[in-house]
Amino acid sequence: MVRTARFTLDPAFQVGEVNPRLFGSFVEHLGRCVYTGIFEPDHPAADEAGLRTDVLELVRELGVTTIRYPGGNFVSGYKWEDSVGPVEDRPRRLDLAWRSTETNRFGLSEYIAFLKKVGPQAEPMMALNLGTRGVAEALELQEYANHPAGTALSDLRVSHGDKEPFGIRLWCLGNEMDGPWQTGHKTAAEYGRIAAETARAMRQIDPDVELVACGSSSQSMPTFAAWEATVLEETYDLVDHISLHAYYQPENGDIDSFLASAVDMESFIENVIATADHVGAKLKSKKKINLSFDEWNVWYMSKWHEIENSGARDWAEAPRLLEDNYSVTDAVVFGSLLIALLRHADRVTVACLAQLVNVIAPIMTEPGGPAWRQTTFFPFAQAARYGRGRVLDVRVDSPTYETEKYGETDLLHATAVRAEDGSVTVFAVNRSRTEALPLEVALGGLGLTRVVEHSVLADADPDARNTLTEPDRVGPHPGEGTTLDGGVLKTALEPLSWNVIRLG
Repeated sequence: MVRTARFTLDPAFQVGEVNPRLFGSFVEHLGRCVYTGIFEPDHPAADEAGLRTDVLELVRELGVTTIRYPGGNFVSGYKWEDSVGPVEDRPRRLDLAWRSTETNRFGLSEYIAFLKKVGPQAEPMMALNLGTRGVAEALELQEYANHPAGTALSDLRVSHGDKEPFGIRLWCLGNEMDGPWQTGHKTAAEYGRIAAETARAMRQIDPDVELVACGSSSQSMPTFAAWEATVLEETYDLVDHISLHAYYQPENGDIDSFLASAVDMESFIENVIATADHVGAKLKSKKKINLSFDEWNVWYMSKWHEIENSGARDWAEAPRLLEDNYSVTDAVVFGSLLIALLRHADRVTVACLAQLVNVIAPIMTEPGGPAWRQTTFFPFAQAARYGRGRVLDVRVDSPTYETEKYGETDLLHATAVRAEDGSVTVFAVNRSRTEALPLEVALGGLGLTRVVEHSVLADADPDARNTLTEPDRVGPHPGEGTTLDGGVLKTALEPLSWNVIRLG
């Protein structure tokens, strides 16, 4: 029997307020994310705009807020002018990033219309092309999108049928510009300069825009930390956020290390905070740069590299790319990554799950057919629904296990969020693949008296998945034996499980 894991919750010890943008996602012109994903005019469930209403329902259920667009690597070759105006006049282009053909049938106006149908919580986050383009094109897009009327570009938008400005507040200054794979890849000094120039010019149009500078594409990049330091020395007073991207997969069959992926994610976050604050200290600035973790997920990248290196891609339209099918094990790791983000809610103020539909996504579709939830859908939907409020400081006393990649690691990974009404939700993962994990939580001064719900995502088959033929194979089930008595929560977390425990 594994010894009991413990932690204490106290309203006096808090991390910070959860920004709703923490539950963002990402739509890129990649594979079938857009075409036959959110947009399929010939589908039986398509609305008058060609949007799949079955997908819209799932997107609303998922609870996503900010949606980043149009890339990703795609944006570094993107000409925004191609994506506006009459659809029949839009050009077909080669997309160098994914070696596909882009039709531009779905563009900027359609993206904004999609957000409106998702709901008022769906905020645009627009990425700018600083790969093959620069300051002038960024300003032109900003004027087209946001200026009310009375100028050439704002009047052009009105003539295209969008009388009201799009009101895009949040902008990414390029994408993964540290990566040699990126079209228009730059050194840190080169990128820092163009990002600063773009930011300064955009603020001349609107001083209140929120801007995200490109950080490292992963913590393993050889330029990591030096990149952030150089970029922020150029942009510190001009931007609001620095970006982070991270994807995780099991390597060489090492599932125990994979289950501890959030150790790397938390380290990444803390190292970027330290680097940003160091630059702020050097500049004698009282400003704090926040973090935009605007790409994160489980992604079996090794499978993609096999396709990429095979030479099989041939400029197809909306090919099936990166359509990973997620297991229960993947969903538990995914939930742990959500916990890592919440545990740093004081500085991670934007996060985007990459991506929304079909491409390493929680929602899958079949052209002309159904849409369904992947295993990762459930942790995200529950966190987006119940992870609102103030994150409480959770410091676990947990039994540990040994991992090849991260050394000795806690079996328990957990956080807790207190809502405005005083209720508390505990999010917890048991990383043990074989044993239940007894858990006791002392609830000091929170005034909680009952367990509202204990939801568990786990399965006797850790490789169980939801598929086209079995779309409901995996889903949450009620936890058993969870009690709250005398201010102490007691339960046992099932092996390899994601847990949501709601207390009132």
